[in-house]
Amino acid sequence: MPAADPVLDTDVDTTEAGPPGEAVGPLIRGVGVLRRLTEAGGTLGPSALERTTGLARSTVDRITATLARMGYVRLDGRDVVLTPRVMELGNSYLAALRLPVLLGARADALADELDESVSLAVADLDGIRFIHQATRRRALSVSFRIGDLLPAERTGPGPLFATEWTERDWARWRDRRSADPHDTAFPALPPRQAPPADTPSPPSFSPPFPSFPERVERAREDGWALDDQLIEPGLVAVSVPVRDPYTGRPVCVASVVSHTSRHSAADLRTSLLPRLHTAVAAMESDLRTAPAPEPGPPPSGLAAWTTASKHQLGRDFVESLARGLTVLTAFGAGRSALPLTEVARATGLSRATARRALLTHEHLGLVAAGPERTFTLTPRVLDLGFPPLSRTTLARLAEPHLRALAQTLHEPTALAVLTPDGTEIQYTAGAGTSRVLTVHITVGARLPAAATSLGRVLLADTSPAFPEVRAQGYALADEELESGLRSIAVPVRDRTGRAVAAVCVATHTARRTLESCVHDVLPALRTTTDRLRADLHTASRFTPVPPA
Repeated sequence: MPAADPVLDTDVDTTEAGPPGEAVGPLIRGVGVLRRLTEAGGTLGPSALERTTGLARSTVDRITATLARMGYVRLDGRDVVLTPRVMELGNSYLAALRLPVLLGARADALADELDESVSLAVADLDGIRFIHQATRRRALSVSFRIGDLLPAERTGPGPLFATEWTERDWARWRDRRSADPHDTAFPALPPRQAPPADTPSPPSFSPPFPSFPERVERAREDGWALDDQLIEPGLVAVSVPVRDPYTGRPVCVASVVSHTSRHSAADLRTSLLPRLHTAVAAMESDLRTAPAPEPGPPPSGLAAWTTASKHQLGRDFVESLARGLTVLTAFGAGRSALPLTEVARATGLSRATARRALLTHEHLGLVAAGPERTFTLTPRVLDLGFPPLSRTTLARLAEPHLRALAQTLHEPTALAVLTPDGTEIQYTAGAGTSRVLTVHITVGARLPAAATSLGRVLLADTSPAFPEVRAQGYALADEELESGLRSIAVPVRDRTGRAVAAVCVATHTARRTLESCVHDVLPALRTTTDRLRADLHTASRFTPVPPA
């Protein structure tokens, strides 16, 4: 059987038609709110959501209250802010797709070998969407994110996918180009500065670049494609399709991306294309030999949770929206194509409720009907909050949790990591209080690791010097760094269980005894790190989360 399930695209963009009679209206409106938040970079005020969605303010408030209850947004002052929990929707798609798991390490190794950015993209109707990014960390680098959508005609992968297009696909592309000649529907792109890429260049452009249909025919002949500054001046890329070993169709496209101060388009073809071909051949071998995935555990208790939330919040909780979004989480590794009965069983919903949600998602382009009455997720699920959060850092994840903890305890909080040599800690985030006598934490400041609670709890993972700290899972520092300063810290662990950072609460000896730190502060501190760890595990499932 195939090592990776192909992405199933619907024949038409169903979002252009009216919703079916059984569609769930609140689910349509809730998805619209998530999309507007995504396009805005993850943060919008209720008034802006009211304006951009066309919904009444009361409807916006009920939707955002429901999304906050689900953990998908937080209400931060006057703003609605996407949270890492919403990435579980995109994670369901990426896990079901399997390609990031099977091919991501090859893409990362190629990026290391070439010292250039490498991406994997899949087709999304007449666009392409990134599913993996191995980006070089330098001053001038590529800033696309996982989940970003680009028009096919302005990319390297686009012509390769378009070699498989039907006449209906071409008609959809022409209609979209006619309706949106400046690509305003693609917020990840800079405004178009040059003439459209699907028309020949005027005489002032030298040399003229081919039209998109001409690039498609060239890609069909060559088996690879170039992006020579079609997205913006200076950006170049070479792309090669990764083909399904059973059907021969492209399941994704691998691209090496650079800029003209490092490589010209011709140089990409001569110096980097051979190594890209070698990497793609290895990817195709991995697809051919990969074992069938073991189905992971489906979600459980979702229907009961939504019912309980409705009882607690009343009309402020839109149960049909919450239930509709939980349907997307029924999919995942080993569960890429599910019949209605399996979706209902995984979520605990009735068949009728699950069916209406699936029909609504199909209308929205988030789900596609497959063979044998099954359904699959489409790349458009990544529209629901994934791109703005796919480039987050541990410090950004921690900031709202640190603020909440500081407000609860009325004590300053901080996040820190070990320096590479392990001798110092470096503060990467913090939250203060309004006390007159308080601890001032400067992000970027360094302190001796062994003299701080943060450093000890991090060193305890690798050093035999702190066996008690390792056994109890927390560290105390009592006036060792400065007279009157007392602190307690616990580690933050990644998906492998490694302590990648630590969170502490600092206080003055006159305010809290050592016993109070353990009995009163430690439980709240552990609850905070548990929440931060959950965010980190969700955010880092398919994207790297650097400390800062």
